[in-house]
Amino acid sequence: MQQRGAAGARGCALWPLLCALFQNAHVQGYVGEKVKLRCTFKSTSDITDKLTIDWTYRPPGSSRTESIFHYQSFQYPTTAGTFRDRISWAGNVYKGDASISISSLTLKDNGTFSCAVKNPPDVHHNIPQTELTVTERGFGTMLSSVALLSILVFIPSAVVVVLLLVRMSRKAAGLNKRSKSGYKKSSIEVSDDTDQEEDDDCLTKLCVRCAECLDSDYEDTY
Repeated sequence: MQQRGAAGARGCALWPLLCALFQNAHVQGYVGEKVKLRCTFKSTSDITDKLTIDWTYRPPGSSRTESIFHYQSFQYPTTAGTFRDRISWAGNVYKGDASISISSLTLKDNGTFSCAVKNPPDVHHNIPQTELTVTERGFGTMLSSVALLSILVFIPSAVVVVLLLVRMSRKAAGLNKRSKSGYKKSSIEVSDDTDQEEDDDCLTKLCVRCAECLDSDYEDTY
C-alpha cells in the first residue's frame, strides 16, 4: 500500500496537472456496517464548478462496471442497482478529498471501486482503484463484545448488589440480637437508626445511578 502511494506521489511530481490517488488500496468492511472509501487529489488549477468526480464499481471476476456516484457542485449518488440509497458523500473538494461512504454493507459489495477526478483545464491522467472486502464479524469479535459488556455493566452491578446484601444481613443480625435480649432503644438510638436507613437509601440510589451511567457509557461506545 505504501509502494502504491509513493508511485502516485511521483506521478503528481512528474505531471504538473491533476493527480488522484487512494489512501487505502485495500479496505475491510463488515456486513451491516458502514465503510469509507478514501480518495484524495491534487490540482494545479483552482477548484471550480467544472470539477467532476465519478465513482464506479466492478464486481469480482467481471469486466462490467457501473456508475455509483457523480459529483459536480452537488452530490448525485446512484438511484438504481444494489448501491441505491446506500452511497453518501464523505469528501470536501476544496481540501482535495473525493471520498464516499457505503452503509449497510453486504457480501455482494465485494469488488473494485475506482475514483475519477477531473478539474478543467487540468488533464486527468490516472484513475486509482481500491479493493473492498466485506465479511461477517467472527466469533472472536462477538466474544470480546460480550466480555466488554460484562466488565462495564454486570461485574460492577454484581459487586454493588453483594455489598448491599452483606450490609443488610449484618443489620438484620444486629436487630435480631437486640430483640432476643429484650433491649429497648433509646430515643437517640432510634434517631441514629433512622439516619442510618436514610444513608442506606441514598447509597442504594447512588449504586443504581452508577449502574445506569455504566450502561450509558457502554451504549456510547457502540
